[in-house]
Amino acid sequence: MTKIVECVPNFSEGQKPKTIEAISKAIENAQGCTLLDVDPGYSTNRTVYTFVGDPESVIEGALAGARVARKMIDMRGHKGEHPRFGAMDVCPFIPVAGVTMQECVEISKTFAKRAADELAVPFFLYEEAASEEYRSKLPDIRDGEYEGLEKRLQDPRWKPDFGPDTFVPEWGITATGARMFLIAYNVNLLATPNQAHRIALNLREAGRAEDDPGKLPHVKGMGWFVEEYNMAQVTVNLTDYHVTPIHVLFEEVKKEAAILGLPVAGSEIVGIVPLESLLMAADYYINKENLFIYQEDQKLRLAIERLGLNSVALFKPEERIIEYITAEKPEEPLASMSTRAFIEEVASRSSAPGGGSVSAVSAAMGVGLGSMVAKLTHGVRKFEEVQAELEKVIPLLHNVSQQLIPMIDADTQAFNEFMVGLRMPRTTKEDKRLRKEKMQKGLKTAIEVPLTTMRLGDSAWDALTVVARLGNPASASDTQVGATALNTGIWGAYQNVLINMVDIEDMVFKAETLKEAEEIIQHSHTRCSEVLSILDER
Repeated sequence: MTKIVECVPNFSEGQKPKTIEAISKAIENAQGCTLLDVDPGYSTNRTVYTFVGDPESVIEGALAGARVARKMIDMRGHKGEHPRFGAMDVCPFIPVAGVTMQECVEISKTFAKRAADELAVPFFLYEEAASEEYRSKLPDIRDGEYEGLEKRLQDPRWKPDFGPDTFVPEWGITATGARMFLIAYNVNLLATPNQAHRIALNLREAGRAEDDPGKLPHVKGMGWFVEEYNMAQVTVNLTDYHVTPIHVLFEEVKKEAAILGLPVAGSEIVGIVPLESLLMAADYYINKENLFIYQEDQKLRLAIERLGLNSVALFKPEERIIEYITAEKPEEPLASMSTRAFIEEVASRSSAPGGGSVSAVSAAMGVGLGSMVAKLTHGVRKFEEVQAELEKVIPLLHNVSQQLIPMIDADTQAFNEFMVGLRMPRTTKEDKRLRKEKMQKGLKTAIEVPLTTMRLGDSAWDALTVVARLGNPASASDTQVGATALNTGIWGAYQNVLINMVDIEDMVFKAETLKEAEEIIQHSHTRCSEVLSILDER
C-alpha cells in the first residue's frame, strides 16, 4: 500500500499575500508533496496549509515551508485573534494510508531535529509525540502564548525538545507532533440554531459540563444556523474517526432529532477525508441493510447517498478523498493495449514482454472467468438457494482478477531492472561490485514478481471450486477454461521463478523461495484437477 502522510502546518501570517504565496510555493515545489489547501485568515493573522506525501516527502515539504517562515515572518510585531507562539506555530503529521501513528511520531521528531539544527529555533513535541504527559495538549504548551514565552523557557519543565533553550524573539517556538486525522463534518437540520446546539451538547464528548459529558468520545461540536443553506447544523470535529466514525455521528444526530421531531436533511464533509472513513460508513449500511456490494465505487456511492453528502453541494470523490487526489496513474502500457496489440508485441523480436507477462494474463483471465460465472449465477431466481455462498466468493474473485492485471507490466519492468545492472560499467573492482549487486537485486525482483502472480492465482482456488460446484451449469465450459487458464498462468509464473533463480547467490533466499513456489505449483495442479472433476460430474 502507498504510504500517505498528511501535514497541516499553521503559520503566523494571514495578511501578507507575498509571504503566504512564498510558503505555498515552497511546499508545492517539494518533490513528492501535493498541496491540497491554503486557508489564510486576516483577523486571525494565520494561514493553515494542508499537504500530503510519503513520509520522506512531507518532512521536506515542512522544512521548505519553515525555511521561508524563518526569512519572512517576524513574531516581534505579530498580532492576531488566534492563540499562537511561533512563526510556524504548529506542524502536526497525520497518518492517512499505509502509515502507523508511531511512524508519524518518528517523522515529527526527524522534522523537529532537522529544522532546529538548520534554522537554530526551538521545538516542542506534542500530542502522540510528547515527551511528557503535561506537554501533550496544545493549549497547555501554548499557555501564555508568544508574550509569555521568554519567561516560560527559563523553567526546566519547559525546556524545548529540540533546538536552543533560549528565546528566539523573531521565531518564538514551534509545536510539532503526530495526531489522528481530524474530520470536519456537519449534519443538516431543518431546525433552529438552539435546537441544533442542544443536540450537539448531548453528543459531543465535553457535553454540557464536566459532570455532564456527552455520548460520543473524540467529538468536538456545537450547533449553528447557516443562512446560505437556510438550515441549522450540528457542526463537529471528529478527532479520531476510528473511535467515533462519520456514520455513528450521523445516526446519533438522527436519533436526537427524532426525539425533538426534527428532520435531518443530509450532511456535508468540510475539506478532505481518508477513503477508509467512507468505506467504514458503507460497510455499516451494507451490514445494517443486508446488502451485497463489494466494488469500491459502489460502496462510496452508498455512503454518499445514505449520509446525504450531496445535500448542499455535489460530493465528488476524486476531489475530496485523499487517496484519490494523490493517486498516480499506474504505468501499465501492456495491460492498456488492445488484445491484438499485446499479442503483436509478444510476437515481436524482443525478449519483453515474455512468458512472465503472458502468464499473468493467463492467470488474470482464468480468475476473471470464474468471477464472470459467479456473477452471472448470482441474482438468478433458479439459483436462489446458493446466493449466500456465491456472495462470499464473488468479491474475492473480482479483487484477485484486478490484482493480477498490474503483474502483466510488473514482470517486464522487473526484467528491465536486471538489464540496467547488466549494462553498468565493470572497469574497476568497485564497478564490478556495484554491477553484481544491482544484477542480484534485479534477479530477486524478477523472481518476486512471478512469485506474486503465483500467490495471487493460488488464493483463488477455493472460490473457483465453489463456482464449479454451484455455478450455472450452462457456463461450465467457461469455468473449465478459467481453471485451466489459471493453472497455466501459475505454471508459467513458476517457470519464470526457476529460470531467474539459476544465478541467485543468496542460498537462504533461494531455498525458501523454491520451497514456496513448489508448494504452490503442486497445490495448483491438484486444485485444477479437482475443479475439472467437479464439472465433469455435474
